[in-house]
Amino acid sequence: MKRTHNCGELKKKDVNKEVVLAGWVHRRRDHGGLIFIDLRDRSGLCQVTINVTNKDLHKIGEQLRPEFVTMVKGKVVERSKEAVNPKLQTGDIEVIASEIEILNKAKTPPFEIADPSQEVDENIRMKYRYLDLRKDEMRENLVFRHKIIQSSRDFLDREGFLEIETPYLTKSTPEGARDYLVPSRVNPGKFYALPQSPQIFKQILMVAGMEKYFQVVRCFRDEDLRADRQPEFTQIDLEMSFVDRDDIIDVIERMMVHIMKQVKEDEEKYFIHKKIPDFKLPIPRLTWDEAMSKYGTDKPDTRFGLELVDVTDIAKGSEFKVFAQTANSGGLVKGING
Repeated sequence: MKRTHNCGELKKKDVNKEVVLAGWVHRRRDHGGLIFIDLRDRSGLCQVTINVTNKDLHKIGEQLRPEFVTMVKGKVVERSKEAVNPKLQTGDIEVIASEIEILNKAKTPPFEIADPSQEVDENIRMKYRYLDLRKDEMRENLVFRHKIIQSSRDFLDREGFLEIETPYLTKSTPEGARDYLVPSRVNPGKFYALPQSPQIFKQILMVAGMEKYFQVVRCFRDEDLRADRQPEFTQIDLEMSFVDRDDIIDVIERMMVHIMKQVKEDEEKYFIHKKIPDFKLPIPRLTWDEAMSKYGTDKPDTRFGLELVDVTDIAKGSEFKVFAQTANSGGLVKGING
């Protein structure tokens, strides 16, 4: 057998087709006369039905367990109205199996891949990362990232940007973070630095007349871990010549709208658990002073909604000395109206 279709692609239009699917057993439900298998590949799930009337096939179906790698041949049929599953991309159809081959058996996983609500210790998830990545949420995260990068490249190409790679092994640059160092074999006692960002090469390319370039670049920073910081990360790095601030903001705004529009178009096809937000222009702008005044941070999450309110005048006459002293000495007292 050779695979003819992906599990998550089958629709009503495929009814009566003979198909061959390959993937992992996501769930198995044995109803005696019928065995139902949810077969999973990267594209999604498809229900496979094994009928007891085919005794040899039914014996194979009884052997199947979660995460067995399996190939199935069968006919696509439309489900009855009461059996339609609206939560499944392929919920209108099922495949009646005529042939099954177990390609690889699997031990019982250390956690249930089919149950997204199960809380799993992060150390266990990392130990069995290859299993964790089989979860719908993790798969959708990787697809989401791919779609973002793909869309950004398409947009920037149309805007006249060149994608130019710069070296990872370079000299240290005096920026805000510490460098990771890599010893040089041919120059004992000397080291390369991994780039915090491609700063030197940006400047070379601008002076060389490239005018507009970008790269999806890996950055490395030897810093202590924080909630919003990790040792290596990816950024979309843009450089533009002969422009001002509004030109830069305009390109980035339109790029963000383009990316989210493209990803939104693929929402039904690729995303079950992830809701893609609408993204429209104009994007609200805040000055640094406004952001600090309203939210107390220069990178506010405006969805929070609870803005800081200046109550300095009220605090001046307060009996609470901490507030009164601060207000009367020229400081600010702010509160949140809950």
